[in-house]
Amino acid sequence: MAEKEFEPLGPTILVHVELPQAKNQEDLEELHRLAESAGSNICDAIVCRRDGIEPRTYIGSGKVTEVADAVKAHDAKVVIFNSPLTPAQERNLEKEIGVRVMDRVALILVIFAMRARTYEGKLQVELAQLRYEQARLVRGWTHLERQKGGFGLRGGPGETQIELDRRALRERISAIKEDLEVVARRREQNRQERKKNAVPVVSFVGYTNAGKSTLFNRLTSSKVYAADQLFATLDPTLRNMVLPTVGKVVFADTVGFIRHLPHELVAAFRATLEETIQSDLLLHIIDIADPRIEDNIEAVNAVLEQIKADQVPTLLVFNKSDLKDDVAIGIVRDETNKPIRVNVSAKNGLGLDDLLAAVSELLTLDQCEFELKLGHQDGKLRAALYELKALEVKGYDEQGHELVSVKLKPSDAARIEKLSSGRLSACLINHQGTLPWVQEESFDFDDID
Repeated sequence: MAEKEFEPLGPTILVHVELPQAKNQEDLEELHRLAESAGSNICDAIVCRRDGIEPRTYIGSGKVTEVADAVKAHDAKVVIFNSPLTPAQERNLEKEIGVRVMDRVALILVIFAMRARTYEGKLQVELAQLRYEQARLVRGWTHLERQKGGFGLRGGPGETQIELDRRALRERISAIKEDLEVVARRREQNRQERKKNAVPVVSFVGYTNAGKSTLFNRLTSSKVYAADQLFATLDPTLRNMVLPTVGKVVFADTVGFIRHLPHELVAAFRATLEETIQSDLLLHIIDIADPRIEDNIEAVNAVLEQIKADQVPTLLVFNKSDLKDDVAIGIVRDETNKPIRVNVSAKNGLGLDDLLAAVSELLTLDQCEFELKLGHQDGKLRAALYELKALEVKGYDEQGHELVSVKLKPSDAARIEKLSSGRLSACLINHQGTLPWVQEESFDFDDID
C-alpha cells in the first residue's frame, strides 16, 4: 500500500451545537483537542443553541452566515462540526460557506489515517473511510450523475458516473475485507498459539491520552510513540514479559477510546478490538487528574459493553496519581482483599511494582490447586505442567511415583486434560466430587451488534 502524505488541516473554525436532548457540552473541549491532533490551527469556536436540527444546514441560515463571516475574517480553510452531518447538509454548508466542511466522524477518520503505521492499521482506516464515503454517495454530488455510454451505444443510456463510483467503492471495500481476513487469520493463529501455551494476555484500555502508551513503555521497556495528544498511537502493540508467580505474560497496548466512538471505527477495527475481548485481564488506565474523570470512565465502559468486553476481569489503574495530594501510590483492595485499583505515575515510574504485583495476583486468582501422582508413563503430562510453571515436586512414594502439587487455571487444566488423554484426572490423589476444572465456552465475535 502506497504511503500517503497528510497535510495539517490548517486554519479552522469549530461549530458546536447544543440541543435540549443532548448533554454534550463537555465535548467542545474534546473537539478542540481532536482538531489540534489533526494539525488544525483553531481560529474561532462558534456555539449554537437550537431547539432542533435544521434539515438543510443543521444550524439554520443565520448561523451559516455567522460561520461564513468567521471563515472570511480568519481566512479559514476548514469548518468542523461537533455533530454528525448528512451528505446533503455537508454539501449545502460547503456551497454556502465556501470551504471544506467536515463532521466529527470525518475528523476522527483523518486523525486515524495520520496515525496508522502498520499494514493492518492502514487497511482498517481505509475500510472505515470508504464506508463513510459510501453513505455520502447516496445524495452526495450532483456532478456524479453524468451518463457514460458503453461501446457501440453512442448517445444511448449508459452507466451513470455515480453508479461507477458506487461499484468502485464496493469492489475496493470487498478487496480490503479479504485482505483483513488474511490478517485476522494470522492474528487468530498467534492467539491460539498463546492459548495453547497458556500465555495470559493483559490488554491496556482507557480513554485516549490517559497515559496508556507511557505506562506500557515503562513496564515493557518499549518505545511506543507517546505524546500529549488524542490518538497518539493507533496500531496495537504486543510485548512479552515474565512475572515471577505467573511466568510469561503478553501485554497489549490498544487504541484509546473516546465518547461516541463512531460505529464505522468499531466495525473496521474488528480484529484489533477482538484482542481486547480475548484478554485474560484488562488494565483500565484512567487519568486521575482529568476533571472529567467520571465521564471518561463511563465512555470507556460504554465502548467495552458495545464490543462485549465488559465481562473480562478489569483492574483500574489511576495514572498521574502524583498530581493528587490526597491519593497514595499503591494497591487499593476491596473487602475480600482483592486488588481493585492501583494508583501509579507512569511518567515518574511510581507504583509500577505494585501494579505488576496486582496483575500477578489477579491472573492467579482463579487457579485450582490439587495433587498428582505421576508415573514413568506420564512424561507428556509432566512436561506440559513444567512448561506452565504449574508444578512443584513434593516427593516420592514407596513405588517411586512422583508426588507433585499443581496450580492451574480451570481452562488450562481442561486443555491439558484433553492433550493428555485423561491422564490429569487419572493421576489425581484423594480427590472426590466434581473435578476442579471446566471447559471454557468459546466466544464468537460475530455476535457483536
